[in-house]
Order: sequence, then C-alpha cells, then structure tokens
Amino acid sequence: MALRRCWRLTGVLSRLPVPRGSSSPVGRLAVSCFVDTYRGCKKTEFHLRRFSSEGRNTDVSYAQLKQLLAVGKTVLVDVREPWELREYGFIPGSVNVPLGQVNTALQLAPEEFKEKYDGEMPRQKDNIVFMCLAGVRSKTALNTAASLGFTDVQHYPGGWQDWAEQEQLK
Repeated sequence: MALRRCWRLTGVLSRLPVPRGSSSPVGRLAVSCFVDTYRGCKKTEFHLRRFSSEGRNTDVSYAQLKQLLAVGKTVLVDVREPWELREYGFIPGSVNVPLGQVNTALQLAPEEFKEKYDGEMPRQKDNIVFMCLAGVRSKTALNTAASLGFTDVQHYPGGWQDWAEQEQLK
C-alpha cells in the first residue's frame, strides 16, 4: 500500500513546477519513501530532494580576486610558464606552478611543494584560485585540482591580461 502511494506521488512530483526560489529550472527531483511500522504505528514519510547538474560558479572577477587577496583567504596559483612571468609580470603573492606540473604538484608533500615552488602548498579545503595569461589554462588547472579532491577551486578567467589592464600596468 505504502509503495503504491510512493509511485503515485512520484508521478505527480515529476509534473510539479520548479519552485520560484530555485536558481534554474534544470535538474531532477527524487522522492524517498519511508514506512515506519515500529510498535504497530504505520507512518509514511516522503522526502523530496532536488538534484542539479549545475555546479557552483567557479569564475572570479577582478574585484573579487582583489578582495580575496587583501583578506588573505585564498591561494593564488599562476599556471603560466616561468618565462611568461619574467616577460609579462605576475601578481604579488601568487605561486607559480606551470600547468604541466599541476597534477603532480598538488600531490606532493607540503615540504616538497614549498621547496620546489617557493610557496605554501594548498590544502584540500583551502580556497584556490588559478590564473594564467587569458583564462584557458587556468580552467584546465581548476578541473585537474577538482579531480584530485580539492573542493573550493576557482579560476580568474581574465588572467594576467585583465589584471594588468585593471591595474594599469604595461
């Protein structure tokens, strides 16, 4: 009987409109049905959960990056090659880890990371912002870090070009 109710409810829920407070109409609804028969009491509970394929926004604007750096609550990783930093410049406080080394660098022991890259190794829960020249390589680095279990990763899509323009550097 309770199972039949669950199936009926599932059919109804799939046709319900998306709540106004939700960020997007994309996603799936899931229904869990629990029947409690403890001490002869028959109680049915329905739990509605919303799943979405949308991830959180991983882009950081110039203003947001400035604020994160001012507060000191982020690790900024520049994934450009060392020659690019010498030729174009770099953001003070950033750690240079070339894109080809990001995967292995994020798996090093903290002492090895500090010795090789002259900066503190980000922990799995730290906020990490990746940047490059124009935002393409930083997105790749973000995906690499996420696949390694880093949970609070973002990238600066404007990269060094946007930073230099905003800071009026030449």
